[in-house]
Amino acid sequence: MNQIMNRMRLKISALVLIALLMGNSCAKQVKTDTVVYSNDFESGNLKDITSGTIEVYNGTHVLGRYNKGSFTLNLNGLPKHDIIKISFDLYIHDSWDGNRSFADNAYGPDMWKMQVDNQTYINTTFSNDTCQPGYICPAQSYPLDYPANNNPKTGAFRTDLPGVCTQQPGVRVTTQYKIEKTIVHNAGSVKLQCLDELIDKYEADQKCSESWSIDNLVVKAIAL
Repeated sequence: MNQIMNRMRLKISALVLIALLMGNSCAKQVKTDTVVYSNDFESGNLKDITSGTIEVYNGTHVLGRYNKGSFTLNLNGLPKHDIIKISFDLYIHDSWDGNRSFADNAYGPDMWKMQVDNQTYINTTFSNDTCQPGYICPAQSYPLDYPANNNPKTGAFRTDLPGVCTQQPGVRVTTQYKIEKTIVHNAGSVKLQCLDELIDKYEADQKCSESWSIDNLVVKAIAL
């Protein structure tokens, strides 16, 4: 029931967003487009972020890595606006299992979520498996919500990045996704939370087995 209500709220929000963008004409003008937050994490700045941690991945600083973890960004004093736009690079590291679930709940599904003001806007899974000809691929849900089925790495920006724990056996790659969400919003503050529900019961070093991080986080407040 909660999933149904959540989908209904998202559909209503999408319709409101379309109405705001269209207005009484076919191309409503943007009055102001203000960057209220921008962070590439190179300076180590974690202001306004709760549970933030910074590591170096592939020569750049990223927010993360997380396994069974989350971070929260709280922004206050936003200028007058009608919508907010959130964008960032999401890195899915190593052996994510997507929708795959074993009988003893040892592996998967590997969930990832994005919430804004406690409303879930992304509720999905990722898989770093490689599809071999003649084999059934363990599915991921992205770019749709769970439990939709798509091939591993569907919607990815890059699929050729190195894993974090390359010395370990199994799938050791990183897949990069460009995440972008535009949301109806006019409050003076906003809370962004990203979190996972990763399942890998028998791995001694679970963070090495599968993790995630983000980079180039930007939040814009847009008035129409």
